[in-house]
Amino acid sequence: MVAYKNILYCTDYSEDADLAFIHAVQFAQRYESKLHVLHILDTIHRYTPYETSEPAEELEKDWIASPELIGKVKKRVIDRYQPRLEGLTEVTWTVIPGVPFVEILRYARENGVDLIVMGSAGESEQDQTSFLSTVANVSRRAPCHVMAIRNPEKRYTL
Repeated sequence: MVAYKNILYCTDYSEDADLAFIHAVQFAQRYESKLHVLHILDTIHRYTPYETSEPAEELEKDWIASPELIGKVKKRVIDRYQPRLEGLTEVTWTVIPGVPFVEILRYARENGVDLIVMGSAGESEQDQTSFLSTVANVSRRAPCHVMAIRNPEKRYTL
């Protein structure tokens, strides 16, 4: 029998990610697991992990992922998801800058994650067909199971 002890939920605030959160919480409850909530400040350039392309409303003045910005975004993540934890108490909240799929994989390996739960189409992938999306990159390289949650009410056309 599979027993998930560390579940990683990845969010980019998309509709699919919000649906994935419900599943991550339910799995964490079912398996009495620790839930890791992770948000990546997407970088502008592949090799400059502290320059972010996070939406302007979070950044105010500059595009540098300073400790202040990371703290502000972490508070936003906590405010958004903590009220919907349905009694879960073992939760970690992490915000880091970088290339999303790379940082998700790194976090999963470093924290002994058994299951990664994420939305099937993130904000940057909603209106286009993306050959190597974050979900595709994570699912192809992850050291554990990956669950991609799709909104069944959306119609995706090619």
